Amino acid sequence: MLAQLTSNALGRRGIHYGWVVAGVTFLAMLTTSAALGLPGAMLQPLSREFGWTTDQLASVFAVRFALFGLLGPFAALFIARFGLSRIMMVAASFIAVAMGLATLVTQLWQLALLWGLVLGCGTGLTALVLGAMVANRWFTRNRGLVVGLFAASTATGQLIFLPAAAWIIEHHGWRYAVLPVVVACSLVAALAWMFVRNQPRDLGLRPFGEPEDTPLEAPLQPAPLNFLAPFTTLAEAARHRTFWVLAASFFICGLSTNGLVQTHFISLCSDNGLAAVPAASVLAMMGAFDLVGTTLSGYLSDRYDNRKLLFWYYALRGLSLFWLPFSTFTLYGLSLFAMFYGLDWIATVPPTVKLAAQAFGKERAGLVFGWVFAAHQLGAAAAAYGAGLTRTLLLTYNPALFAAGAACLVAAVLVMRIRRSPLAAA
Repeated sequence: MLAQLTSNALGRRGIHYGWVVAGVTFLAMLTTSAALGLPGAMLQPLSREFGWTTDQLASVFAVRFALFGLLGPFAALFIARFGLSRIMMVAASFIAVAMGLATLVTQLWQLALLWGLVLGCGTGLTALVLGAMVANRWFTRNRGLVVGLFAASTATGQLIFLPAAAWIIEHHGWRYAVLPVVVACSLVAALAWMFVRNQPRDLGLRPFGEPEDTPLEAPLQPAPLNFLAPFTTLAEAARHRTFWVLAASFFICGLSTNGLVQTHFISLCSDNGLAAVPAASVLAMMGAFDLVGTTLSGYLSDRYDNRKLLFWYYALRGLSLFWLPFSTFTLYGLSLFAMFYGLDWIATVPPTVKLAAQAFGKERAGLVFGWVFAAHQLGAAAAAYGAGLTRTLLLTYNPALFAAGAACLVAAVLVMRIRRSPLAAA
């Protein structure tokens, strides 16, 4: 009822209700980003309090990243069965429980259960697959821009939460730092229940950008929970080189962002004499530049060759990672890194989503991108654990940074091998 009233009121002002759904989705993904990024700020406080090593904590974070990605294809399945609103509510509840109960842990296995399993499942349901499905259902025009905004929510989550979290940890302890995320999750659940609808037809609308004379879409029926469907789609997609190139390049994307920088940046700065609060502020600066870069990337992905965009994104990211160990870890040097690295942190997402949709068709794009995103998070998991192990064994993150930089240059070459012709009919 409230959604219909809001839709009617906005319609009289020429505003499509799809932007309301997009706004709630943005907030859900922003909260997910905060929940994923927050443990990175707590790595050293947890280590000091409980005596856990960097690689032990990194293994917990690796489980979370892996589940975050592997749930992607099944998130598309659950959304098709239960609808956007219910899935957002369940996911927000999972995240709130995982973050809230973590304040009571005393053993590593308890943290692994909450921040590995429960948090991984909750964030996996609100991964970029959710954003891709919302964009495909509610938007015809500006779809790339909307996907870019959703991807940029990752940056905005860091921009809003991490500096504040670092300050709270420094002055009040890490347990109090989880409270803003718990409150935000409760807000997301309420907004999803009140305002999110499964498709435009539910409110008598067409997708944004559809001509007025276009017939309304057929109502979406709850799909059966066919858990073999994601594997069937994977088997079909795996026959094509385009899928493997997208998956391999996105594996490297996750390896060089979430798993490495998002998880270990504050610890890396601490090793080089920079305190947690200014380090978190630099990370937030990356988020600010990524908000601009990813939104711009969405705009560019609607207009230019997405393969060439990805080439430049990966190449510049690789060079920035090579430069980071030589930045002297002053605020000036790190600010330069934040600018160049931040501009394309998540900028790879809109071109990758567009290439998947072009290659495999709109209907299969959600599941195909779900598997590509799974590769992204497996890369993040590998880097989260690998970088932690590197620091434990070698007392430095430099080998991990150089390896990630080299991998990005490989990805830049790989993406130019993507076929131009669509495979949707294949």
